[in-house]
Amino acid sequence: MGVREINFDGLIGPSHNYAGLSPGNLAASANAGKVAHPRAAALQGIAKMRANLALGLTQGLFLPHRRPDHRWLASLATNVGDAAPWLRAAALSASPMWAANAATVSPAADTADGRCHLTVANLVTMPHRSHEWPETLAQFRIAFANPAFAVHAPVPPPFGDEGAANHMRLAPGPDAPGVEIFVHGFAGGGFPVRQHAEAGRAIARSHGLDPARTLHVAQSEVAIAAGAFHNDVVAVADGLTLFAHEQAFADAATFYADLRRILPDVAIIEVPASAVPLCDAISSYLFNAQLVTLPEGGQALILPGEARETPSVWNWLNEMVAGNGPIRRLELVDVRQSMANGGGPACLRLRVVADPATIDQRFLVDEDRLDRIAALVEQYWPDSIAPDALADPDLWTNIEAARAALLVLLELDELS
Repeated sequence: MGVREINFDGLIGPSHNYAGLSPGNLAASANAGKVAHPRAAALQGIAKMRANLALGLTQGLFLPHRRPDHRWLASLATNVGDAAPWLRAAALSASPMWAANAATVSPAADTADGRCHLTVANLVTMPHRSHEWPETLAQFRIAFANPAFAVHAPVPPPFGDEGAANHMRLAPGPDAPGVEIFVHGFAGGGFPVRQHAEAGRAIARSHGLDPARTLHVAQSEVAIAAGAFHNDVVAVADGLTLFAHEQAFADAATFYADLRRILPDVAIIEVPASAVPLCDAISSYLFNAQLVTLPEGGQALILPGEARETPSVWNWLNEMVAGNGPIRRLELVDVRQSMANGGGPACLRLRVVADPATIDQRFLVDEDRLDRIAALVEQYWPDSIAPDALADPDLWTNIEAARAALLVLLELDELS
């Protein structure tokens, strides 16, 4: 089949709820306490995967984690029935749906040993995400068991790492050497900084990246304070195109100069704050789009519907695609349930550049497999979850039964 970019989406789990557990994520905080709709959320995610397939892209998925996470609660000497409400909510969080935070990925063309390296993110900054990595690692060790891959355990605390949401890669093609960019934060107006510089440096060393083709860049404090809790809220890259907000980086001029020195053909599309204020970019998740290269050539932005509903964003986008730049196509998807919890199209996916034949085929999807998953979601996923429902033992049982049925459908009993 050959090396290509594969988008792995996190299937939105049956415990999807709005508990507001993520300080600095403005959407999650604003919607805390509202009624969530797990079934609709998962079906929206499946529809997004279908849209990617329709564009000719290769699509995979990762599975929801065990919820409630009884083992994590036991390590805290409690259980789901006795835990404080915020701990119970953390143990029931469906946040593994945002696969962009699952790991950092370096394609084989960039690494010293010619293997695709994946380092699972530790997510230590947020309690509700800090217990994700063991199950992510378990899935990765199955999905990427082929010798073409090297799967690494997380960078140790206290160095926070939130995966590909703070990592970009630019290259003339999937199998050509690229430039890997690790974005970190320093301060954020009272919000926690989630990506530490030392985590990026450790991953670069572990993956065997060429220091001459690796950049470590600081995110702007203004962006973090405005609600850009990850770099992928203000910047995204694909191929030889970097698409970013004017206020994304602490020192954009130096970063762009370094990038052009290594990749003279890079196209940097910077959206000016005068045209799209930072608050509009963040609320619409303009940059949390999937920027993809289409099989027939050219690039497309896969955007949330909220982009069209934000006049400054939609006007600027239409002017851009009417020009002669590399991004010539806009595709809208409905991921409102995810958006309300603080994650857009790019949050839901992890990009892996590899030959699909080297991946465990149970983690790849086509229309038929998505049909069967959607039917299972219709049968097992709760229609709604209100905040007070998180204390209901019947809900815990139903969530566990839904995941068990999914494992049977996908023949992944080793994850039970």
